[in-house]
Amino acid sequence: VIPVFNEEEIIGSVLDKIPRNLVDSVIVVDDGSTDKTPVELQKRGEFLEVIRHDSQKYIGVSIRDGLNRARDLGMDVVVIFAGNGKDDPGQIPRLLKPILEDGHEYVQGSRYLEGGKFNKMPKHRRFVTRVYPMLLRILTGFKATDGTNGYRAYRLNILDDPKIDINQSWLDECLEYYLALRILQRKYKATEVPVSKIYPKTRVYKKYTKVRPGIGWVNRLKPLFYCGLHFRH
Repeated sequence: VIPVFNEEEIIGSVLDKIPRNLVDSVIVVDDGSTDKTPVELQKRGEFLEVIRHDSQKYIGVSIRDGLNRARDLGMDVVVIFAGNGKDDPGQIPRLLKPILEDGHEYVQGSRYLEGGKFNKMPKHRRFVTRVYPMLLRILTGFKATDGTNGYRAYRLNILDDPKIDINQSWLDECLEYYLALRILQRKYKATEVPVSKIYPKTRVYKKYTKVRPGIGWVNRLKPLFYCGLHFRH
């Protein structure tokens, strides 16, 4: 599942790197792109399924739509990564291996584990991506090193858990944070694997982040407050 918004310059090369021998279906959720992203997706129509939003609905809605479609297709495992070139599709096997070989149900990609790497992160983002895993450790006991990295894999039967509800409207901007937190709170078998988070040198940093300054990070902290203090599930 690949959420995208205005990625005409790079989405094609991202899709070309997907190891097709490992992937049964590719679902791209176009969150109302206003550039030529739909054209680039149409060029690869036989390889993927596109869900198109008429207007931008934010990342949580895109991930929700992708997960629900994967369930409709009868998929057992889903990998989610960004369509903006930061995540390497060639690392999909790293996320699948703990699920397929070791019985894990959730795999978090980590840029901070040995073997992972990252570049060009501003100081404020580096601070947030270090502090957030500490909060996860406190609330769940899971030894997280990277809780904000969107490169993740899930066994989809997790979504059958009545205590995990991805269809709540307040999750429109923070669903991936909620889902990871609830999975860890519910004590599903989880692990981290090293991945890269690389901002391509050909583009300006600001074009890469879809997080709205200030309010975007506040929204992403909501699950820690609501679910960490058991106000919601």
